[in-house]
Amino acid sequence: MRPAPHRISATAFARLAAGGGGAQAVAELCAAQTSKHRLLVRLLVDEAQRAGLVTRAYEALSEMETGAPEEVGRCLRHPAVGAWALRACRGQADPGRLAAVALAAAVRTRTACRLEVPVRDGALMLPSLGLVTLPNSAPEVAVASVEPSDGGAELRVGHHVRRVDTSCDGSGWQVLHRVPFGPGRLMTIDDLDPYRWPGDDVDERLTEERRQWWSSCLREAWKVLQARHWTMGGEIAMAVSVLTPVVTRSLEQHSASARDTFGTIALSDPIDGMGMALTLAHELQHAKLYALSDLVELTTPDDGRRYYAPWRPDPRPLNGLLHGAYAHAGVAGFWRRHTEDPGRGPHAQVEFARWREASYQVTGTLLDSGALTKEGTHFVSTLRDTLVRWRAEPVDPVAAAQARLQSERHRKACVEDPA
Repeated sequence: MRPAPHRISATAFARLAAGGGGAQAVAELCAAQTSKHRLLVRLLVDEAQRAGLVTRAYEALSEMETGAPEEVGRCLRHPAVGAWALRACRGQADPGRLAAVALAAAVRTRTACRLEVPVRDGALMLPSLGLVTLPNSAPEVAVASVEPSDGGAELRVGHHVRRVDTSCDGSGWQVLHRVPFGPGRLMTIDDLDPYRWPGDDVDERLTEERRQWWSSCLREAWKVLQARHWTMGGEIAMAVSVLTPVVTRSLEQHSASARDTFGTIALSDPIDGMGMALTLAHELQHAKLYALSDLVELTTPDDGRRYYAPWRPDPRPLNGLLHGAYAHAGVAGFWRRHTEDPGRGPHAQVEFARWREASYQVTGTLLDSGALTKEGTHFVSTLRDTLVRWRAEPVDPVAAAQARLQSERHRKACVEDPA
């Protein structure tokens, strides 16, 4: 259970700065995030007030990891575990939830386990697996035991017994569904964990109909990625493990990523497979930049200045501007691969022309700000070099004119009605 020190290699940094990265560079980011989770858990054990409960959970995890390191690692890497651990270290969450992590690991590793665990309002979340519901009369701290069985485990919490099936719901049990999106590949839809998303736009549990639609769009998105974006597809398969439903107040699809939940993409109901592929491409860029920023400081502390962003109605701080430039360079790169598609080519050319130019202009703002670190300057300069090459690629004059018109309308709206 020891975290390891991490530094991003020069090769990975250069590839990420160019706008992509590849599987090896993303693997370095993922390894660092795994160690971050472990470091947070270790800090909890050192500082927890209820040391006995937390220490016993940690010891149980350590013992299970000896025999089944990958399954225990899956529990510790789950994005909601990292989000909870960070909040617990800040005194904003119960450190005792580590016992629930250990029980989830026991189910995964098919290990008998008995621990004290906090129960809140008759609910016990097993992170990465699902939610156990109990009578409201259940004590706030109960003795829970796991006994492995075929397809899952029997969980006894006090006098209450629940069948924990890792493939389907049951009496007093709601599973986190895992949906296939390619040969041997599964994505978890986390619509239950209270730490699954830090925003106030979190959605309720998906119905069967909605989940089937998500699954269908995800499969279609994977086909798009495999056909046109194989490098990006490899990055997504490595870095993104969870989709979390959120609500949107508009007719457009909404998506987001958060620094505290690396590996999660939050999104509203997808429109279609192509739209989901674009969403994954866009949010992957944010995820990579969040993870990189944990290893390398790219900007100096916020000095209060705000800057025009061609993709937002509101002016942004420098770090937000950097995120937008990197993400929309990814959007431009996505559409660049579709400019010759039958039927979709004209739209792709407009999108490519608009976002390559927007990201290029913003990289200039970033470099002129004086608020980038040495590493940040190198990062943005390398990204700008990629955009310079893309700006030299021809697009249809009509598409270029439409892209300019859309950009001008956005800037005019922001100037006349600054948010």
